[in-house]
Amino acid sequence: MNDASDAAAPQNPFAANTTHKLRGDYDNMRADYTVDQPYDSYTEEEHARWRFLYERQKKLLTGYAADAFVEGLEALDAGRAIPRLEDANRVLGEATGWTLVAVPGLIPDGVFFEHLANRRFPVSWWMRREDELDYLVEPDIFHDFFGHVPLLSNQVFADYMRKYGEGGPKAIQCGAQNMLARLYWYIVEFGLIATPEGLRAFGAGMLSSKDETIYSVESPKPNRIAFDLERVLNTAYMVDDFQKTYFVIDSFNQLFEVCDRDFTPFYERGAGREPIPADAILPGDKVINRGAS
Repeated sequence: MNDASDAAAPQNPFAANTTHKLRGDYDNMRADYTVDQPYDSYTEEEHARWRFLYERQKKLLTGYAADAFVEGLEALDAGRAIPRLEDANRVLGEATGWTLVAVPGLIPDGVFFEHLANRRFPVSWWMRREDELDYLVEPDIFHDFFGHVPLLSNQVFADYMRKYGEGGPKAIQCGAQNMLARLYWYIVEFGLIATPEGLRAFGAGMLSSKDETIYSVESPKPNRIAFDLERVLNTAYMVDDFQKTYFVIDSFNQLFEVCDRDFTPFYERGAGREPIPADAILPGDKVINRGAS
């Protein structure tokens, strides 16, 4: 990991094209956009906010979250206070070899891909405000840690995340970052998995959300479609509303095996095309639930 003195200090890459002022301090980063987690700067109010969100979300998991997520969350044992990333790293290191690194907030695609490819997951270190308990415009430590980190203790899913990061440079080379971002959105943020007990959520976006956890599994409104890689790469998604469509995998092994390939043919076929609307159902889709809205 490089010190800031090893290279010119990087700048906030999103300063010119965001509609809100980003929370993070982008003035004191290392060249890889990491910082030391300023743990002593957290207030007791922020720790209390963490506990409230943690307990609220944990109560929603039974019957809605994938077993692997629940098992990972239990192993991390982070309900008492905002977690120290170094403590979580001991758990993840033994389980899958992954490491968490603190970052100021959103980071450039290329940097993000490089971290994932090297089994490092970037976590925004700051905690949301009281008025943002139910919605915030960029990920904080609760979203990143509670939503993403538990599954990094699952070997197959952790291997998939590394493979995803390794594919990033090819997407950039092909000008297909938007396509690869759709795969992240529909799987890592809002993925569903079929189990003998029924559909379960494993995506960080819904499992760190009070309302979408239940909505994603139970509501008759959204489409639920069996996972198809090319379909996902070409499908638009909802940023500021519940998803119109969820994609369902059969297992994490299926996810890894389907995505363990060169995406170039998909990028070439999708180049220049308008994305599939978020609420569309196509003739070739394997529909698990046709949305009612």
